[in-house]
Amino acid sequence: MVNGTNLINLDDSRCTPRKGPDPDHCNTGIDRLSIGAGNRETNIMAERPFWQVKSLAEMSAEEWESLCDGCGRCCLVKLEDEDTERVVYTDLACHMFDEGTCRCRAYEERLREVPDCVQLTPESVQKIDWLPPSCAYRRLAEGRDLPDWHPLITGDPESVHRAGASVRDRVEALEGGFSLVLMAENDLDGLMARIADWPEEDVPDMQEPAADDDTR
Repeated sequence: MVNGTNLINLDDSRCTPRKGPDPDHCNTGIDRLSIGAGNRETNIMAERPFWQVKSLAEMSAEEWESLCDGCGRCCLVKLEDEDTERVVYTDLACHMFDEGTCRCRAYEERLREVPDCVQLTPESVQKIDWLPPSCAYRRLAEGRDLPDWHPLITGDPESVHRAGASVRDRVEALEGGFSLVLMAENDLDGLMARIADWPEEDVPDMQEPAADDDTR
């Protein structure tokens, strides 16, 4: 590993500074300093997390999947107003949704089991307007950073639940074979009552508890 402190020595006797322009003037220190600055910049970039140095399109499949914080908001049933095209959330979740883990019961088969399930891509994230504002994909697409409660930052998958960002204990998963169309036809008022505003709300960074004041 290159040690930056060894890249330039202003007292090096092999390179004595001279006054005025001189074609024979040694510029080794400048060259070596430039190399050192470049290496430092590379090291700094390497130390930053991938989501801060890569675009969504540049991420590997593993990095892309790790951006999902496991909040479960994407798995909620959404209704679209035919006149305004506005999409609203309900507190009903897909029948493939596990209410305990806030994850899909069969993630790899989800597109086959639920044909209208939307697969996010770097391209589709730019176009979909119903992603919750707390969603990591939306945040990064908008030029924002991840919140401090995101599992990639905390290293704890439970932090999304502690921050109040997940749907745990707030939704009901539909039963297999349940038809929203039939519910809309037979109990429209009941379906409208399931509309929820909270999934559209952003989730702020976690506030650390204040330290006890021992000066009293």
